[in-house]
Amino acid sequence: MTAEGLHPRRAIDPRIYQILTLASLLVYGIARLDLEVQAGTAFALLATALLTQYAGTRLARLPAFDPKSALISGLSLCLLLRTNAVGWAILAAVVTIGSKFVLRVRGKHVWNPTNLGIVAMIVFTGKVWVSPGQWGNAAFLAFLFACLGGLVVNRAERSDVTYAFLGFYLALLFGRALWLGQPFAIPLHQLSNGAFLLFTFFMISDPRTTPDSRAGRILFAGLVALGAGTITFVLYRTNGLLISLALAAPLVPVIDLLLPGKRHAWRPQPFASRSGGVDMQRATVPAAVLLGLLGLFLTAGSAHAFCGFYVAKADTQLFNKASQVVLVRDGDHTVLTMANDFKGDLQEFAIVIPVPTTLARGQIHVADKGLIDHLDAYSAPRLAEVYDPDPCPEKLYRLQESAMEGIAGGVVGGAPGASNEPDRRVRIEARYTVGEYDILILSAEESHGLESWLTDNGYRIPAGAARVLGSYIKQGMHFFVAKVNLKEQSRLGYAALRPLQVAYASPKFMLPIRLGMVNADGPQELFVYAITRKGRVETTNYRTVKLPSDQEIPLFIRDEFGSFYKALFGEQVKKEDMRTVFLEYAWNMSTCDPCAGEPLGGDELRELGATWAAGSASDAFLSRLHLRYDKAHFPEDLVFQETADTATFQGRYVLRHPWSGKPSQCRAARAYLHELPRRQDKDAQTLAALTGWDVNTIRGKMHLKPKTAEKDEPWWQEIWKD
Repeated sequence: MTAEGLHPRRAIDPRIYQILTLASLLVYGIARLDLEVQAGTAFALLATALLTQYAGTRLARLPAFDPKSALISGLSLCLLLRTNAVGWAILAAVVTIGSKFVLRVRGKHVWNPTNLGIVAMIVFTGKVWVSPGQWGNAAFLAFLFACLGGLVVNRAERSDVTYAFLGFYLALLFGRALWLGQPFAIPLHQLSNGAFLLFTFFMISDPRTTPDSRAGRILFAGLVALGAGTITFVLYRTNGLLISLALAAPLVPVIDLLLPGKRHAWRPQPFASRSGGVDMQRATVPAAVLLGLLGLFLTAGSAHAFCGFYVAKADTQLFNKASQVVLVRDGDHTVLTMANDFKGDLQEFAIVIPVPTTLARGQIHVADKGLIDHLDAYSAPRLAEVYDPDPCPEKLYRLQESAMEGIAGGVVGGAPGASNEPDRRVRIEARYTVGEYDILILSAEESHGLESWLTDNGYRIPAGAARVLGSYIKQGMHFFVAKVNLKEQSRLGYAALRPLQVAYASPKFMLPIRLGMVNADGPQELFVYAITRKGRVETTNYRTVKLPSDQEIPLFIRDEFGSFYKALFGEQVKKEDMRTVFLEYAWNMSTCDPCAGEPLGGDELRELGATWAAGSASDAFLSRLHLRYDKAHFPEDLVFQETADTATFQGRYVLRHPWSGKPSQCRAARAYLHELPRRQDKDAQTLAALTGWDVNTIRGKMHLKPKTAEKDEPWWQEIWKD
């Protein structure tokens, strides 16, 4: 074959693989994981990244504008950055891309641009956040990230830093689990987090910001892993991976001086085609097509709020084994209120709760159960009804209105005995009587000593508790032990146990649930009411997803709302494999639409610990979280973060009554009556999808005609009707 007949081998930039991979992950996250990426925010972010790249290219007088690096940074921001305001997303994109042109040492980036943009916005604005738990921890997703990420890092010739970081961090997590006596289900859960894998394969592996030599990259990976572990498990701060990488980045020039190596340059990979190769500019076409598909996903319709009228609510009394906890968080200050669902002889009641610090007498209080009941009623998922207006436009439009009233610890049985023998392994830090409770604050050196002390003092410890206790002991936790003082309980005259409250200062924003699962008989229900200053609270180590809401359902549910909601929640738990925390309510405390109960007043908020909101309830944001859990699906304690998300949400289900006035003869009325059976059947299908109930049974309760009996009129009969 002549030289002219040879097809030249063209080259394709490895960054194109990265663009395609990141765009695919974003489409997958939106389509399958319900990532809350707003269309306007995403497109503004990507457009700003490209425009900033173009401006920087012109100002720096570079030979050509290259959009690929900016697309990578923009897509990474779409995957990780969350904000309610487009302006903050635009600023994040400017900081991210601008840093590449400004912050350089010897012609090399100091920080990974995306990492710097996100960390700077979190630290200096407080208006953006990262939701690491939202990617979930499904094995399939972990495998997907690992495979696609492996492709990218190998193309970028920086797989060594990724795998070194994985090795260091894996050793840290499993070593910590061994030291704490935790099951390996916990580090496996932490490793399979999608945000962790996204960081590992797409951020720390950035070839323009890692050391030049292999030895330097391995050292750098170890430093980032150590820093991330310290921030997460010692300082108890969120976003440990991102912050650690940002802090370690300035060390790269020093590492390059000590361990010099060859500077990285993007080297296109060989690529041939039957047409003789692919031009580099044309090679970006697949990415553009994929981004266009992303645009279709992002511009899909969204639900809109509407005015309705509350008729019923689904409170916690619908669920068995339901615990209620109120978490009021302000900076590092936490006030924890726990409602006891204990049933039985009060002299048998005792509870052990891990707490992060020793508590003084003034840090413990007994609350009024009515506060939690009020929170429950105010934030409970609710049923609302609306009425169709007269379909004839010539008549006065009128909407008829109608409104009707339609845990953390392990409970251990046995009254404490009178043993007062000292045990050098257990220390009684404090002893109080608060209300009807006798309370001890204990610390211990090792789990068997604490287990022996509890057993010797009459507490029946379930099998397996020692290992969990040991884990908390090694984390420096203390133990809040409460039992009922029957004399005080009789003197005070309370028939039921009141909630216990503790106030403490700690960076740990978490709820210890592992001890409560030791002797659990099946899955448990937990309701968490989180009150904060800035916005919505979510879990960082589990997915937090919104329940299906604003769905129209059949009218007969008005009399069966309790069973409907139990079935709906059970179906969503099944769908998510019982690995998800559900958001049932998120709203500023000053209002609601429709209201299932009156908002809490300033005095009530102060009693729960929200002292800053005592003057104005508008300064208190309430998040209601609900989970069904067991130790197989929730191996870790719950870890929370306060976000800047102030978007409102509530579990709300709608009964839409058809027009029941005098029959009208206008064309709109005939069209309305013709369409009504279809709408009602759609409501039946919606109810079946939400609850898992049989759709034919639902149709029977709605008195709908069988589907086969429906027959559309010929299209031409509509033409000449009066």
